[in-house]
Amino acid sequence: MRANTLKQKLSQGVAAFGAIVNADAPEVVELYGAIGYDFVFIDCEHGPMSVDQVEHMVRAAEAYDITPLARIPDHADATILRFLDRGVQGIIVPHVNTAQQAEAIAKAARYYPDGHRGAGGGRPNQFGAPAMSREEANRFVNDNTLVIPMIEEVEAVKNLDAIVKVHGVDMLHIASGDLSQSMGYPGEQEVWRVMEDAVRRVRAAGKYASVGGNNPGNPQRVAQFIKVGANAITISALGLMRIAAEDFRKKVEAASH
Repeated sequence: MRANTLKQKLSQGVAAFGAIVNADAPEVVELYGAIGYDFVFIDCEHGPMSVDQVEHMVRAAEAYDITPLARIPDHADATILRFLDRGVQGIIVPHVNTAQQAEAIAKAARYYPDGHRGAGGGRPNQFGAPAMSREEANRFVNDNTLVIPMIEEVEAVKNLDAIVKVHGVDMLHIASGDLSQSMGYPGEQEVWRVMEDAVRRVRAAGKYASVGGNNPGNPQRVAQFIKVGANAITISALGLMRIAAEDFRKKVEAASH
């Protein structure tokens, strides 16, 4: 049974970096583990991956000691169970707008006494092999599962003070894309202002905050989120690769003239 290294890093107060991977690409997961990223954000809301493919992504993450999280497509108990039973160590849940929704998600993600997740063997429990009682195994899995609702609508921002109080919610992920849409596309500066305020409110309530929708070409903006208290940031794996590829080509072209 595997400890959640991302959760351990968060507890140390050091900013964590996560790469968003939205296609079946275990080697990309391995690459980001090899260069020292802390977690992989397996995107199954917008990405086309099946749960079988997610399991292979999880194996790649385990091989390179990078924590696998999955953004799941909906709030259903059955969806939460299927992803967690494949071995992801945290779920990122889109469009969580109320405390009631957050509480239902947290309970579906954990075993008794913290919730009602369907009991079974599978990868999280090493197929029943660990020499520990059911109670000990459940406690270990519960303690090493991250529940991360997404704050990406105006309604969620309005209800944030209630959402952060929900027992079993570990981190709130504040994302710019749908939040900007929900706000009526007021411009980047206003969206960033709302995001920074949300980060401060989450941190003041004693929960972890992460930010998404970041531009890989604007590291100063990402650094500013960390300065105001963000514990984790996510960034597109392909976006980072694009920037590196463009930078390499330009440098070679400049050096060859």
